[in-house]
Amino acid sequence: MYLVKNKKSPFYQIVYFVNGKRTTVSTKTKSKKEAEEFLLRFKNSKKQIEKKEVIKPKEPPKSISFSQFKTEYLKYVRSIKSKHYVKSIGLSFRQLENFLGDIPLVEIDTRTLDNFITTTFSRTERGAHLYYRTLKAAFTKAVSWDYINENPFKKITFPKVAKSHPVFISIEEFKLIRSYVNEEYLKDLFTVAFYTGMRVGEIVNMKCNWIDLSNNIITIRNGDDFKTKSKKERVIPFNQNLKAIFLKYISRELSLKNYIYVFTNKNGIKLNEDFVSKKFKKAVRKAGLSDQIHFHTLRHSFASLLVQKGVSLYIVKELLGHENLSTTQIYSHINSSNLKDAVNLL
Repeated sequence: MYLVKNKKSPFYQIVYFVNGKRTTVSTKTKSKKEAEEFLLRFKNSKKQIEKKEVIKPKEPPKSISFSQFKTEYLKYVRSIKSKHYVKSIGLSFRQLENFLGDIPLVEIDTRTLDNFITTTFSRTERGAHLYYRTLKAAFTKAVSWDYINENPFKKITFPKVAKSHPVFISIEEFKLIRSYVNEEYLKDLFTVAFYTGMRVGEIVNMKCNWIDLSNNIITIRNGDDFKTKSKKERVIPFNQNLKAIFLKYISRELSLKNYIYVFTNKNGIKLNEDFVSKKFKKAVRKAGLSDQIHFHTLRHSFASLLVQKGVSLYIVKELLGHENLSTTQIYSHINSSNLKDAVNLL
């Protein structure tokens, strides 16, 4: 540490080094005597700071097994995530535990996880992508809980997945599928899904007080027994055809107070998501249509029909409840007329 004076400044400068890097501090004086006094004070202050700066050694991560972390993490996410998402997280944990066994969390390294992802990817691309996303988020939480020092998933480059356009059906194809459904309440339920884009979990949990018949809107609400995927409520308008359907079930609810859900079985019991999905799939197969058509196809079809009618992707985004426009942009290919118009300008 020493004093210098150069042409860049009229004041004396203190020169010292921090981790090998040359650093300067101005004394704010042209007097050498005052600069030397400043240097002495500066040296003393630096010594006092260095005495106070006691570097604490990093504590080793808390010892916990993979299964223990799985139990704790699943308990944590149940309070903030949807049942469907928690189910997918549980599946991801089971797959990884089957692959590596119940070993200490700190022993799980990037090489092992990279092997797990690539092995899974060769078998199921979609499954590997799900495991990668959910487990990466889980291990990030493990870092914040001081179970591991860093997230080993962050060093893994996920293999590229071939993107395909979502499957959707026309109004005529939907009517054909509907004709193979025997239960009237299921016909109505599928119709609501096709014309609102609601997820199966939202429909089976839809209560009569979600429906405003005066303004023809559905308000998808969060409650103790159900939360939307985004944890945000949203409003979906409906047309007169759906209003006629809702009137049947709302009037029933007024006369039978124990019916709080719009769609229930004949005994008034809340419907199960898997039951509804399987019933729809059964009708699809009876209609002789593509086996790629699932209940979620109704949601894709709702969005696709809107885009074909020229509805803005921003509006479709709000109706579907997407967090980001990038998710909604999977439907941008449907309205190809804009692309053709652009090319014809050449």
